[in-house]
Amino acid sequence: MVSTASESDDIRRVLGIEGTAWAASAAVYEVETDDVFIESNPYQPESGGIHPREAAEHMSEAVPSVVETALAEARERAAEEGRNADAAPIDAVAFSRGPGLGPCLRIVGTAARAVAQRFDVPLVGVNHMVAHLEVGRHYSGFDRPVCLNASGANAHVLAYRNGRYRVLGETMDTGVGNALDKFTRHVGWSHPGGPKVESHARDGEYVDLPYVVKGMDFSFSGIMSAAKDEYDSGTPVEDVCRGLEETVFAMLTEVSERALSLTGREELVLGGGVGQNDRLQGMLREMCEQRGAELYVPEDRFLRDNAGMIAVLGAKMAAAGDTLAVAESAIDSDFRPDEVAVSWRADESEPAPAPATRVDAGDAAEQRGAEATVSIEGDRVVKRRVPRSYRHPALDERLRRERTRIEARLTSEARRCGVPTPLVLDVDTAESTIGFQRVGDRDLDAELTVDRARAVGRYLATIHDAGFVHGDPTTRNVRVGSGDGDADRVFLIDFGLGYHTGHEEDHAMDLHVFAQSLAGTADDADRLQAAAEEAYRATSERDGTVLDRLRAIEGRGRYQ
Repeated sequence: MVSTASESDDIRRVLGIEGTAWAASAAVYEVETDDVFIESNPYQPESGGIHPREAAEHMSEAVPSVVETALAEARERAAEEGRNADAAPIDAVAFSRGPGLGPCLRIVGTAARAVAQRFDVPLVGVNHMVAHLEVGRHYSGFDRPVCLNASGANAHVLAYRNGRYRVLGETMDTGVGNALDKFTRHVGWSHPGGPKVESHARDGEYVDLPYVVKGMDFSFSGIMSAAKDEYDSGTPVEDVCRGLEETVFAMLTEVSERALSLTGREELVLGGGVGQNDRLQGMLREMCEQRGAELYVPEDRFLRDNAGMIAVLGAKMAAAGDTLAVAESAIDSDFRPDEVAVSWRADESEPAPAPATRVDAGDAAEQRGAEATVSIEGDRVVKRRVPRSYRHPALDERLRRERTRIEARLTSEARRCGVPTPLVLDVDTAESTIGFQRVGDRDLDAELTVDRARAVGRYLATIHDAGFVHGDPTTRNVRVGSGDGDADRVFLIDFGLGYHTGHEEDHAMDLHVFAQSLAGTADDADRLQAAAEEAYRATSERDGTVLDRLRAIEGRGRYQ
C-alpha cells in the first residue's frame, strides 16, 4: 500500500532488519545526520557453503538479539533528543523482503512485523539488491549511475529508467560469489570462498580459463568446471585462483563498460559482498579512468549483506509513502530488482539519448565504444580494439585478436545472407583493426521506431537460420539511415561477440540482449520488443521454438 502524506512526512529514524542468507543484521538510520548504526551476527558454516536449514536456525537465534541491540541504540538516541519515554523510538521498520533463502526471509519478516506493530509505525519491504544499489547512489551523490551488483547469489548490471531499475545484463546461471564458493568447496575450503580465492591469487600465475560474455549477460558455470579440472590436473591452486579472478572480474568489468557505453552514463556504483575484492575494484577503477567515468565503492560494511542499506532505502521509501500493510507483507525469495516500482524517484525526468563518447583524434572524428575506438574518415570507418589495461595482458590480447577476426568474418557472412552490414575493406588481426564502409548516420537508440525494431527482428532471424548469432545486438550496434537518403535503412554492425551455433538457447539469447538494451534506452520498450519478435517469428524458418526459449530465459529463477 501507499500511506497518506501525514504518515510519511516525519521519517527521522528507521530500523532496518536484514537476513537474506547468512548475515543476521539490524541497523538504525538517522535521516537528519545521515548516521548509520549496524549490529550484525553472520552465520559461519563449519564446512562447505551455506546450508539453508542451518542458516534459518542461525537467523531464529540471532535476529531477535541484533534487533534488540539496535532498538536499545534507537531508544538511547530518542532519549538524547528529548522524545517522550512512551513514544516510539523509531518512525518506520524496513526489512529485506527478498531475494534470498525463504526460511531466513520469513524469520526476518516476522520480526519486522512484530516490531512495527509493537510501536505502531509503518512497515517497509525492501528489495535487497536495490538496497545495494541505492546505498551506493546515496553516499556517492551520483545522479543516474549504472550499478554493478556482485554478490553471493546474484550478479547483474542495472540502470534506472522509466520508474524501474532495468536489468541490462545478468548471470545466466549462478551468482558470482556462489560460483567462487563452488570452486573453493571443491578444493576443500570453508565458506566464504571469495576472500580465500583473493588471498591465494596474489601468489599465483595467470591460467587461461573460458571467458563467456553475451552482450551484457555472462555465465560462470563453464569457468568453474574448467577451474576444477585445472586444479584436479595438478595446476597449483594459487594459479587457478589467479586465473579465476582475472577472468571473472574482467567479465564483470567489461559488461559494466558496455552498460556505460549503451546508456551514455558516466557514473558507476559497485554493490555486493564480492565488491570487497581489491582486484575487482582495481579493474573497475582503471576502466572508469580510461573512459573518463567516475566509480564509487561503498564502505565494506555497506558492500557485504547488512541492515544499514535496508534502513537507508527504507527511509526513502517511507518518506515517499511506499509502505506495506501487515497482511500484504509476505516475503518473495525470487524478488527481482526490475520488479520494484521505484517510488522514491518518481518525479525524475527521463534523459535524452546520450551521444557516443567522442575523443580528440585530430582531423578525423573519433568515437569511443565499450571496447574500441572508431575513426570516421569520409566514407571509411576504422575500428581499433584498443588494449584494456584492466585485463591481464595475455587475456586482453587473445580477446582483441579473436574478436577482430570473428567480426570481420561474420559481418561479411551476414551480408552474404542478405542482411545489411558494412563492407569489410581490410583487416589487421595483429593490430586488432578493421576498415569498414561507413553506413548509416546515427545509432538506432537515437531514433527508435517500430519499423526499425521489426527490421532487427528479421535480420536476427536471418542470421540465426544461417547458423550464427550476432552476440551483442544492442541499440548501439544497429545503425540507421544512409548517405543516399534512405533514412529508414537499418544496418547491423559489431559482430565481435558472435559465433557459429545452431542452438536455440544461443539464438534466444540474441533476442534477450536486444530486449535488455531496449529496456535501458527506450520509453516504449515492450511495444518495440513485441514488434521485433513478430518480425522474427514471420521470418524464421522454425516454428516459434526460439521465442519459446526466450520466454524460458526471461522466466528463469536467477537467485539459486
